Amino acid sequence: MNPISPRVLLIRGMLAGLLAGVAAFLVAYVLGESKVDAAIAIEEAGAAAHEHAEEGPVSRALQATAGLGTGTLLYGVALGGIAALVFCYALGRLGRFGPRATAALVSGGLFLTVNLVPFLKYPANPPAVGDPDTVVRRTTLFVLMIALSLLLAAGALILGRRLAPSLGNWNASIVASLGFVVAVGISYALLPGINEVPADFPAALIWQFRLASLGIQVALWTTFGLAFGFLAERAIAPAAAPQEAVQPTS
Repeated sequence: MNPISPRVLLIRGMLAGLLAGVAAFLVAYVLGESKVDAAIAIEEAGAAAHEHAEEGPVSRALQATAGLGTGTLLYGVALGGIAALVFCYALGRLGRFGPRATAALVSGGLFLTVNLVPFLKYPANPPAVGDPDTVVRRTTLFVLMIALSLLLAAGALILGRRLAPSLGNWNASIVASLGFVVAVGISYALLPGINEVPADFPAALIWQFRLASLGIQVALWTTFGLAFGFLAERAIAPAAAPQEAVQPTS
């Protein structure tokens, strides 16, 4: 591996994040917006039974197009930059993995720790689900779960590296992974649960919305991993070609 400036990889990470944001927007628009509309219709029907529902300052059509697109693109660029910095640290420290494999591992690891683990404890809910008075508490618990997931994943990596000389890479990875799973399970048990779904809210709609939310994150991180792996390899590998091309003739 030739040395390369982290700034170069940061720019490529943000570009890959932009592409990932486009993929996330498409999935969100196709799979998620219909579920949001259905949940809003339920919310408005309940509000109409008590008082006249007022339309918000931003139209629903604008929220579902320009608003959604802007949000997902900015989200993708920000996460792409962060993931690129993680890649800079991880490259060469996770074993003999090239840029593409390292990008895939970083993307998969961030999806697991930032999205999947918190999602399984505090899954996403559509509009009309959740008490407005508890939004700060719910947000705090979700952010805390993300922080715990990242810390536990970092601890698992450190544990695996320390056990590798005595157990071997494969066995050390298994032990570290099991330790991560057990620690996450303990965190799930200690953190309070949140169940604010109305009894009359359609269960099928909730799970369709949650699956769509998870699908958006899968599309985001899969696209980022593939795109950034390609861009990073193009930035890192070419320096080897001139060195091989210039060979002394005998």
